[in-house]
Amino acid sequence: MNIALTGPTNRKEEWKSKVASSCNILEFDFGKEVPAHDVLVDLNFDDHPERILAYAQLESPLILSCVKIQLLGVLAHFGIHHKKNVFGINAIPTFIHRELNEMSIAFESERSLGDKLCEEIGIKPDWVQDRVGLVTARVLFMIINEAYYTVQEGTAGKSDIDTGMKLGTAYPNGPFEWLEKIGIRDVYEVLDSLYQDTREERYKVCSLLKTEYLQSVL
Repeated sequence: MNIALTGPTNRKEEWKSKVASSCNILEFDFGKEVPAHDVLVDLNFDDHPERILAYAQLESPLILSCVKIQLLGVLAHFGIHHKKNVFGINAIPTFIHRELNEMSIAFESERSLGDKLCEEIGIKPDWVQDRVGLVTARVLFMIINEAYYTVQEGTAGKSDIDTGMKLGTAYPNGPFEWLEKIGIRDVYEVLDSLYQDTREERYKVCSLLKTEYLQSVL
């Protein structure tokens, strides 16, 4: 199985450590020639959904990072009709190298195609509804956001919250430890996308989180 792979370095390394034993990985930079492949994996598609215009010309299956965006929404927005073998995956850092990979599909009729593709690659899909945030990121990032509200209100410090969450819930990491592993940019952007999509207050980004995010990009 030849996989044409593109995306940020950290995500590519996580993907390669998961599937390298069963696949031949061919890295490429978007905009340059795509190597001959059986499946194309774009781990940075969330940030560049317009790439679907280029990928629509390919006949090979596509696995695209889709947490900040809805896969079906992207296809509709760019007028990509009847495109088969397109699957979303949670490619946020630390989510790739898990026993089950959270994945979405635009058309339920293609579930069997997705199952077969994942089996050939050597990953186990956990098919969830095609929505912004999928499931795991939606829940975890909301917890991180609430933790920021607790710090902002002066109720507790970050280390105290991490300790309390691990002791009280048996989570392997506290919310701020998870934030450190994932990266504040992805957490902020997923939460912002969730709020824009749902307008639910629980996803409205805490001011302190937003401030720290802005500081990180300057």
